[in-house]
Amino acid sequence: MSDINVLEKLNQKIEELLKKFEMLKEENENLRRELVTCKASNEVKDAEIQKLQEEISLKDMELEEIVDRVEKILGQ
Repeated sequence: MSDINVLEKLNQKIEELLKKFEMLKEENENLRRELVTCKASNEVKDAEIQKLQEEISLKDMELEEIVDRVEKILGQ
């Protein structure tokens, strides 16, 4: 009778471990999907940042040209 109780307890623990394993496996998969989504979002944002930095550089060059023209006009 004692062996049966031990075996039942062991089976119960194994079932609990299997359930926990499946739950963690599912959570892991969800986290992987979330990571992929975040990486894709970061790539989009990085591209937008690069574009904005290029626009800022162009605006800076335009401002320098305007300042040069104003200085030439005032220098005359």
